[in-house]
Amino acid sequence: MITGEIKTRIDGIWDTFWTGGITNSITILEQMTYLFFMKMLDDAQKTKEANASIMGVTVKDPTFKEGLWHNPETDRDVPYEHLRWSIFRNMEAEAMYRIISKDVFVFIKTLNSGKESAYSRFMANATFMIQSPRTLVKIVEGINALDMNNRDTMGDVYEYVLGKMAASGNNGQFRTPRHIIRMMVELMQPTLKDTICDPAMGSAGFIVEAAKYIQQHYKQDLLKKEHADHYKSGMLYGFDTDATMLRIGAMNLMLHGVDNPGIAYRDSLSTDNTDEERYSLCLANPPFTGSLDNEAVSKSLLAITKTKKTELLFLALFVRMLQTGGRCASIVPDGVLFGNSTGHKSIRKTLIDNHRLEAVISMPSGVFQPYSGVSTAILIFTKTNVGGTDKVWFYDMKADGFSLDQKRSEVSDNDIPDLIQRFHNRDAEAARTRKDQSFLVPVAEIREKDYDLSINKYKEVEREVVVYDAPEVIMERIAQLEGEIHATFEELKQMV
Repeated sequence: MITGEIKTRIDGIWDTFWTGGITNSITILEQMTYLFFMKMLDDAQKTKEANASIMGVTVKDPTFKEGLWHNPETDRDVPYEHLRWSIFRNMEAEAMYRIISKDVFVFIKTLNSGKESAYSRFMANATFMIQSPRTLVKIVEGINALDMNNRDTMGDVYEYVLGKMAASGNNGQFRTPRHIIRMMVELMQPTLKDTICDPAMGSAGFIVEAAKYIQQHYKQDLLKKEHADHYKSGMLYGFDTDATMLRIGAMNLMLHGVDNPGIAYRDSLSTDNTDEERYSLCLANPPFTGSLDNEAVSKSLLAITKTKKTELLFLALFVRMLQTGGRCASIVPDGVLFGNSTGHKSIRKTLIDNHRLEAVISMPSGVFQPYSGVSTAILIFTKTNVGGTDKVWFYDMKADGFSLDQKRSEVSDNDIPDLIQRFHNRDAEAARTRKDQSFLVPVAEIREKDYDLSINKYKEVEREVVVYDAPEVIMERIAQLEGEIHATFEELKQMV
């Protein structure tokens, strides 16, 4: 759990960026990420050196070697030790700025030809934006107190920084609320056997939360080499078309103990993405709007639903990417549930008739405030290729633990614990009526209603019977009131 002291330190670093002229939140996060990585590299080697010293051996494949490193951009040789955080942080401001901006930054961009980590693979187009030596010194001082070897703490630190990025009002679209991500992961309960993918990963929130769930529930199993190897480099995958978000997402995963996830620069809807029947679990909040290159869209997706709408194409993508038996939980705009276009109807029909649609969770429209008031839902389905939808579980989420206004303050009303408990015990839902907050709907009824998945199509609203007085009684009452008004008016006239 992140402490108040660390929060204060991060807030101070954030403010230093602002006073130094960098006010775009995603730029601040990106520049902090570079410096985090620099410190992580040195801290990791210091740990290796301490262990090697105890064992009386030398460090195998050190990041910082003996001798000189050749800078390909400046064509000069630099002592490896000058590239280490523990060395340059004690330099004079001007010397530190020169070493970091001209040498260390180039070093991490070219590190081991990108083999050191997933993060270093996405450094090619990175730019160092800090302009002032004075600003850099203050930021380095702030970061220096953070223990990069404590992955639990650093994971919390990074999530706190991501939260500040969202709270600043810029680039908030990259973040699905953390508690909603956590809820979806707990609904799907990933295991060590899963291969998990988010094809619109952003800052990798879904992948990170899945990793944390695995760490929490399979702690002992992760001590075994085969499980640890799968977790670190074969379990988690994500794609994005924004190189900055790939760097941020890779760092987020690295700080949660996933050093080499399968993340890549890729337009998931294009022909460049050939993944088919590869993953056992998809978790995502794909983009609902945005530009779409119709010529580049994969024909295999259009075969499932012929549409230009990204939210429908992503559902088709999940169907294609999942292995038979694979599961998906995806946030969708409400229009997906009841839209009348051919594309809308065909994707709903596909999920219901060709696979097993399990749940439709209607979320309150304020979940994505203060960035958007769009109404959304979560669709959960299993790929079967042979149908299997019997009854679909509907849940009407009315509260998520936060106020549904622009402030999103914490409140006591929260349906999430109830939602998770009921989802994992759906057999007991059979006795619930359409007047309850959750209920089951037979697939035959959904087909009768033209595959409409809007909860209001099936929910029964209990209306109170209001008994009014007879018209003649009301008229008599009005006449009495008029008489009283007239009498009062006459009294006022006599007083004037």
